Amino acid sequence: MLTFCIQMVNESSVFAVASSCIHWVKAGCRLQWHLTGQTLIIFPTFSIMFGYSVQRGRMPPTQPNPGQYALTNGDPLNGHCYLSGYISLLLRAEPYPTSRYGSQCMQPNNIMGIENICELAARLLFSAVEWARNIPFFPDLQITDQVSLLRLTWSELFVLNAAQCSMPLHVAPLLAAAGLHASPMSADRVVAFMDHIRIFQEQVEKLKALHVDSAEYSCLKAIVLFTSDACGLSDAAHIESLQEKSQCALEEYVRSQYPNQPSRFGKLLLRLPSLRTVSSSVIEQLFFVRLVGKTPIETLIRDMLLSGSSFNWPYMSIQCS
Repeated sequence: MLTFCIQMVNESSVFAVASSCIHWVKAGCRLQWHLTGQTLIIFPTFSIMFGYSVQRGRMPPTQPNPGQYALTNGDPLNGHCYLSGYISLLLRAEPYPTSRYGSQCMQPNNIMGIENICELAARLLFSAVEWARNIPFFPDLQITDQVSLLRLTWSELFVLNAAQCSMPLHVAPLLAAAGLHASPMSADRVVAFMDHIRIFQEQVEKLKALHVDSAEYSCLKAIVLFTSDACGLSDAAHIESLQEKSQCALEEYVRSQYPNQPSRFGKLLLRLPSLRTVSSSVIEQLFFVRLVGKTPIETLIRDMLLSGSSFNWPYMSIQCS
């Protein structure tokens, strides 16, 4: 059984950790703990969430194929909606079409183990980079600008992809995937880390609550990607104009497709600034430490961008080709 041994500094830190553990319970994880001296030992029971007891060296008897997870919110576009040529090209650039991988990321009662969470995360990250490589205008930018844009926005694109595929975000397996059970943590560290996970969960849930469709997700990702905030851009004004083009395309699409929701466009745009509240370093530790070790995520993104579909992950089972 995995245990989390947390050195407690004072009584207030005990209550802080206990408060944070509420999120574990909400995620379906039953907790047991006792205080021994200055050490709080937490025993999370994962069986509710995974359908099996988590022990070192034991994996679930059946694991889903990461290929079944498609970038869609389960409400695919139909043939009657309005699509501009620009949005059509954004959608066409998606490397994992619904027809290939199914209509939803997480079907009811699916079992998802730690390895599958990491593999799905790798697929979502690769999808963001591969999508960017194939959308209009991005390939025409200088390669240094392409790298700068992706290095700045990869975590925001990842959150959008996670929401689009309804990525499961239960706290307990995420902590296990990050390897935080391997060594004792201070109370402040565990509380801060769990708070970052909560922020990640909230951003995903707020996007899902809007029932964003595939065309809207593509436009939102383009708006995020084409930002003049990246450092060292050779032509920031041009990139800003591409962001404006993407924003106008989204506005036109929403006005045509959702005429009875006049505030929808504004609600979608208001979701974007808060994406930056999700810590990129926490995403990296949660999902990618097991895959790439100490390799900086920025290096990984650059390699993916330059290698394209020939890029090979450290795990041979998730080669993105």
